[in-house]
Amino acid sequence: MSKFDAFLKDLEGASVLELNELVKSIEEKFGVSAAAVAVGGGASGAAPAAEEQSTYTVVLASAGEQKIAVMKIVKETLGLGLKDAKDLVDAAPGTLKAGMKKEEANDLKKKIEEAGGKIELK
Repeated sequence: MSKFDAFLKDLEGASVLELNELVKSIEEKFGVSAAAVAVGGGASGAAPAAEEQSTYTVVLASAGEQKIAVMKIVKETLGLGLKDAKDLVDAAPGTLKAGMKKEEANDLKKKIEEAGGKIELK
């Protein structure tokens, strides 16, 4: 039994909002950026500059005037409960989902922007 088994079991039951808070806490505590690791990390240490980015982090910059419409899209797209979706939208700016494929990220961006929200892809 690994010393991380209990920790990983706790993570399995965490909501997206709780995982987001954990990432922020780790970033602050150790002075690292999860986005930099996800994009630039790898076996060689850094991705070649000419290589196109294949995964994106979708960040909700603002919910806009139609907060409920944005909340519905977040709930449906990410498969969250109403409370988790509301908490994510209310916490804007914040990460909605990391590691999304380009098509999925652009589709989510389009839907949220049509509903009046603002999205950043990183």
